[in-house]
Amino acid sequence: MLSTAIIGAGPYGLSVAAHLRQRGIPFRIFGRPMDSWVGHMPKGMMLKSDGFASDIYDPERAFTLKQFCAERGIEYADTGVPVRLETFSAYGLAFRDRMVPELEDKLVASVDRVPDGFRLRLEDGETLEARSVVLAIGITHFAYIPESLASLPAEFLSHSARHREVEPFRGRSVVVIGGGASALDLAGLLHEAGAKVQLVSRRESLKFHSQPTGKPRSLWQQIRHPQSGLGPGMRSRFFANAPAAFYYLPERLRLEAVRRALGPSGGWFIRDKVMGKVPLHLGCTTQSVSVQNGKVHLSLQSAGGPQEIVTEHVIAATGYRVDMERLKFLSGEIRSKITAISGAPVLSSSFESSVPGLYFVGVAAANSFGPVMRFAFGAGFAARTVTRTLAKSTSRQPAAVQVRRVATSAK
Repeated sequence: MLSTAIIGAGPYGLSVAAHLRQRGIPFRIFGRPMDSWVGHMPKGMMLKSDGFASDIYDPERAFTLKQFCAERGIEYADTGVPVRLETFSAYGLAFRDRMVPELEDKLVASVDRVPDGFRLRLEDGETLEARSVVLAIGITHFAYIPESLASLPAEFLSHSARHREVEPFRGRSVVVIGGGASALDLAGLLHEAGAKVQLVSRRESLKFHSQPTGKPRSLWQQIRHPQSGLGPGMRSRFFANAPAAFYYLPERLRLEAVRRALGPSGGWFIRDKVMGKVPLHLGCTTQSVSVQNGKVHLSLQSAGGPQEIVTEHVIAATGYRVDMERLKFLSGEIRSKITAISGAPVLSSSFESSVPGLYFVGVAAANSFGPVMRFAFGAGFAARTVTRTLAKSTSRQPAAVQVRRVATSAK
């Protein structure tokens, strides 16, 4: 039986694999490399995370984004220079080639429980058994569409995760619903591509990160608003640097922090592509939707009264909500035994779920370890923590085998 199977090949899956590899722990890793980034984010977007906070993590920090950019002659700065999506995607693929050559570009069709672990069936029909499974599945399983929009036929409604290309919308009318980074990025890119785009958000105003000034920060500024992998500020510094401490906060505080902290906002670089260029309908909620004569009619309600927008297509840039029931590749038995709160698994301090041997890292672990799990910056902590636990269980396994062999020979 294999020691560990990793499902998912984004920043978290690759980081866990690199750590297991360095420790000599046998594993197999499955998934399309950097799938969320390569296949589900629009070309031309930029990361909100600073360069120093956009690494994928090997144990020795031998291959950082900074090193990758230096090797390829790509402009880079720890802060102040936005990281292009194409740069980060290429970095992830290069990390795969250099640090995790074992990656198998295959999907896992099903995971079932067996007495000593799990049985995995791959899309090509191969089956294998593993004592432990690490789910590093990212966000794409959890795309959320509000109930007010869900009645629209698929040809008139899509989630933002479906739009790698925006060029097909050139000359078409489209409404983007949302007020976060995905909505703002898509709206700006659609406008540049020649689409007739409008943005609808329930937020009264849009928020953007502050543009770095390039000036040295005073000592007082550094103390009052310390820099972190999640941006400046004491709270962000705590979320970024102390996920182990966050884990021991009362459950109510953890859930509230994850819900409220680092709310919807756009990068400073997208502001000029949206403001004054894309028609905005702010403070609006969708009351009803219908399709009439091949067009979508959106009935909105705002403080100024009702209004209606007619468009050819609606894109729900409405984020992601973790829900274990969305993971249909896990058997019904496994899903029924995962203790969850608000759809997310309740995890131990080592990322293990209530199903022994089943670990969750990344966005599914946010309720336990904080908002940092929604960002690549949290992958280092997750990889180190899970690897320490798996190393202990692996070290115990040979001893048990040796005892059994001695007992057999004695007979």
